[in-house]
Amino acid sequence: MTNTSAVQVESTTQAVSPRGRFFANQTFHFETLRNAGYTLSGCADLGEVLETVKLIIEGDMQGWYAAWSATADRVLALAERTRDPQSKGGAYMRASTYQRTGEFLLPPDDPKRPESFEKTINYFFKGLDALGVRYEYFRAPYENGRLRALYLPGPAGSEQKPLIMLVGGYDSILEVMYPVFGKAALDRGYSVLIYEGPGQGEPLRKYGMKFTHEWEKPTTAVLDEFLRTHDKPAKIVLLGMSMGGYFAPRAAAFDERIDGVVAFDEASDLQEAVGRIVAAAKNPQALKNPDVSWAFGNAVWTMGTSNLDDTLQAFSGYKVAPVADRIRQDVLILAGTEDHFIPFHQAADFEKSLVNARSVTKRVFDRASGGAEHCQGGNISLVHAAVFDWLLEKFPGASQN
Repeated sequence: MTNTSAVQVESTTQAVSPRGRFFANQTFHFETLRNAGYTLSGCADLGEVLETVKLIIEGDMQGWYAAWSATADRVLALAERTRDPQSKGGAYMRASTYQRTGEFLLPPDDPKRPESFEKTINYFFKGLDALGVRYEYFRAPYENGRLRALYLPGPAGSEQKPLIMLVGGYDSILEVMYPVFGKAALDRGYSVLIYEGPGQGEPLRKYGMKFTHEWEKPTTAVLDEFLRTHDKPAKIVLLGMSMGGYFAPRAAAFDERIDGVVAFDEASDLQEAVGRIVAAAKNPQALKNPDVSWAFGNAVWTMGTSNLDDTLQAFSGYKVAPVADRIRQDVLILAGTEDHFIPFHQAADFEKSLVNARSVTKRVFDRASGGAEHCQGGNISLVHAAVFDWLLEKFPGASQN
C-alpha cells in the first residue's frame, strides 16, 4: 500500500538507489524490504534477495516478476534435490515467498497470475510437510463460495494460551501470514488460525469476492466452521495486518468471542488513506509510477470499482469510528512514524475512539528502531516483541508456560 501524498509523477529510474534503500521507488523498496524481513522465519534469505534485486530495473514490474520468479525456480530446484528435511522445507518456503513476491506487482488481469498463485500455494504446503509442521487446511462456506483457512495446532499446553487468529489486508494471501507471525506464534507455544476473507487470495481469484467493510461476517464464518470441529479456545486474539488493522477491530466490535485485538498497523480510516491514491491517479502521468498504478489497480480489482470516484466512494464505509464504542476487548495498536500508506495521526485518533475497550496499549516505532515503515517492514522482530509481551501482560493466566 502506498502513501502518494508526495509521490513523484514520473517513475524514478536511477543506477544507484538512495543510501539505505533497495530502490528509490517506494513500492519496489518496501516490497523488497518486507520480504527480506522474512529471513527471521526462514522464509527468505538475504543473499537470495540481494542477488534478485540486482537484476531488476527500477519501475519495471514485468522485470520484477521475471527476476523473482527465476529465483523461485532456482530455489525450488534446490528444495527438490535436498534430502535434509529442514533444509528442504526451508527452501520450499523461500521459493513460495519469492514466487508470491514476483506476482505481487503484476496487473490483476495478467495471464501469469493464476499459475503463479498456484505455485505459491504448492511450494508453501510442500514446505510445511517437509518441516513436519502439523496443520489442518479447510474452507469455510461463505456467500457464493468458500474462505480458505489454515489451523496450526500448538504443542502440548497450547490449549491454555489464546488462539491467535491472523488476517492480512489489502494485498494479502493466507500464506504470507505464516512468515509474518504464524511461525513466531508456533515457536512460542501458541496455536494459530490464519484465514482469508473476500477481496483476498482464493476468494478473490476463484469466486470474484470483493472486499466488504462488514468484516465481522467472514470472520464469523471462519470461526464458526473452526468451532464446529474444535473446542472453544480459552481465549481468542485476532491480529489484523495492514488493512487488517481495520478488519480486526471491526470484527471484534461484533463478535464477543474475540478477547483481544491487535491492529498491526492500525488502519482506522481507509477512505482517507485511499483518497491520496485517488488524488494522485487523477494525473495520467502519475500512473507511470508503480506507487500509484499498482495501488489504484489493486483497489479496482479488490473493490470491484471502475473509476476513481467510484473507488473513493467504495471505501466510505471502511472507518472504525462508527463502531469503536462497541469494542470492549483489550486492544493493542501498532504504528510506524513513517508509514507510507496509513496517515500517522490515525493511531492517536483510533486510540481516543476506544472509549469502552477493556484496555488500550499503543506502540510506536520510529526510524532509529528500524520499524518506522508500514507494518514494521524489514524488522518484524519488533512486532513479535511488542505483541507477545502484550499477550503475557493481558492474558497472564492463559499465556504462561
